[in-house]
Amino acid sequence: MSGLRRVLVANRGEIATRIIRACHTAGIEAVAVYSDADERARWVRMADDAVHIGRSAARKSYLDVEALLKAARSTEVDAVHPGYGFLSESAEFARSIAEAGLVFIGPPASAIEQMGDKATARRTAESAEVPVVPGSGPVTELADAEKVAASVGYPMLVKAAAGGGGRGIRPVRNGAELAEVLPTAQAEAQSAFGDGTIYLERAVPGARHVEVQVLADDHGTVLHLYERDCSVQRRRQKLIEEAPAPALQESTREAITSAAVRLARHVGYRNAGTVEFLVDSEENFFFIEMNTRVQVEHPITEMITGVDIVAEQLRIAGGRALSITQDEVQRRGTAVELRINAEDPERDFTPTPGDIAEFELPGGPGVRIDTGMAQGDRISPFYDSLIAKLACWGADRDQAYARARQALEEFHVSGVSSTIDLHRQLTVAEDLRKGPVHVNWLEQWLGD
Repeated sequence: MSGLRRVLVANRGEIATRIIRACHTAGIEAVAVYSDADERARWVRMADDAVHIGRSAARKSYLDVEALLKAARSTEVDAVHPGYGFLSESAEFARSIAEAGLVFIGPPASAIEQMGDKATARRTAESAEVPVVPGSGPVTELADAEKVAASVGYPMLVKAAAGGGGRGIRPVRNGAELAEVLPTAQAEAQSAFGDGTIYLERAVPGARHVEVQVLADDHGTVLHLYERDCSVQRRRQKLIEEAPAPALQESTREAITSAAVRLARHVGYRNAGTVEFLVDSEENFFFIEMNTRVQVEHPITEMITGVDIVAEQLRIAGGRALSITQDEVQRRGTAVELRINAEDPERDFTPTPGDIAEFELPGGPGVRIDTGMAQGDRISPFYDSLIAKLACWGADRDQAYARARQALEEFHVSGVSSTIDLHRQLTVAEDLRKGPVHVNWLEQWLGD
């Protein structure tokens, strides 16, 4: 196949609008899907065609493989883009799309399986000579876990093998906590992910969360688009991301990006993906997982490299080579992304669904807004609470944050609570302005 003609966007919200725009720019028709709750949504209006796929609950619509396959067949698309979340990292979904004779705009099902199970991914990284955090393979019995603890040392993390997005992780500081947490973690993993397998890793105190964006085509090219720092997070959910990672030595940058490319090549990866690492205070880095999809924070990588990641996804899926080589990827300036969520930080970040009464968006040089919302739209209780992503670019880090602060002053949302005021405080926080910060910094800052 030399190119794509018509794509089903198997997602909702801002990522659906992002994919639809990329399709239209490339001359490709886009078909949206929607649940009962999303019938009048912005991305539905933007698409060339739209198909109702079920009830408001995600498991009866956006997570319904058969409903999505039916929508794809009825609209005669030749490819399906899963976006992020929902079924984007489901090997079963990717395989079902391929078996239906359609193109899955993502990696092969085999790569999703290999990297989706975190314990398997650890072993794969080791075989690719990528550093991993000291830890274990799958653990089922307390006696085995205690042997690992004796070898690795406390504090440790008990992690769900099928987890992701910061979920399925529980810290333990000693043997008593391990004995208490292990059966609970196994039960939670089975309930949340359908797989009770857990493994153990040593905790890395004071670590930064640094991830590398990779792209791979079917013509032998695997390249990176540099790295992002995602250390500003609460309960392992990211609030602010920055590209490139601040104050990272060039030797570390070269080593970590090379490791990400090496791993992607080792697993026969295709399309866009992100390899995530922990970086300690001495800039030793350790692989933690690979996200086999486009990331929420991909805009800041686009801003510093000028590469349209979703457009490249469409090229790869259409059988074409990447439009760039590694030597042509140039890094310029700094970009920061702030996630504007319908949540109340004063009430432990409780989601605040409701109608958006006022929606005034900022503008100016270097300012980008990605959103699936418009004034009068409803933030649904059935899905995540993201209202918009505010991404700001500057010639240097100071300018990027200055533009972010100005954009936040212009950004107004009413009808629902939001994290705008919190971001106004964060972007003037002295620790963050000096940078970099570690993954526990935000929770400590909120506690103070």
